[in-house]
Amino acid sequence: MAVGSADTVNSTFEKAHPWLQDLAAAGHFRDEFQAYCGFCTVMHAVRDFLHADAAAHVGAQLPMLIREMYYDRWDPAAVTVAECTIPNFLEYVRLSLNPGCEIDPHTAVHAVFRLLDEKITLGELQNIRQVLPPELCELWPAPPDSAAPMARH
Repeated sequence: MAVGSADTVNSTFEKAHPWLQDLAAAGHFRDEFQAYCGFCTVMHAVRDFLHADAAAHVGAQLPMLIREMYYDRWDPAAVTVAECTIPNFLEYVRLSLNPGCEIDPHTAVHAVFRLLDEKITLGELQNIRQVLPPELCELWPAPPDSAAPMARH
C-alpha cells in the first residue's frame, strides 16, 4: 500500500485540529485535550452501540484523521451491542470517560453531535443518522433555528 504524501498528512492534521478547537469552545470543555477525550469517548460509544457493519458505515462518513480516532482500539469481532436506551448510552459514556476529563456525559454527547452537524456534509450526516438507533437520534440536538434550513459545507 502506498503511503500518502507529506502534504496529505499535513492537510489531514489541519482539518482535524479545528474540530477539536471548535468542540472545546462549543462544548464548554476546558481545553482541547478534554475536547479530544470527550469526542473520542462519545464516538466510541456510538460505534460500540452499533453492529459492526453499521459502525463501519458511520466511520466511512468521517474525515481521515477523525476516522482514525473513531476506530482507535476497535475490535469488530468483540462487538456485543447493548440495548440502546438513552440511560444506557449516557452511562456507557460516563463509565468510558478518562477519570481526569470530568465531563458531563449529556453535555459531551450534545457537543459532539452538534460538531458533526457543523463539520460534515448533509449527505454524510443523513448516512450516519440512517444507521443510528432512534434513541441516539433523540440525543441529537435540534439546530438553533429548527424552522430554518441548516447551513452545510
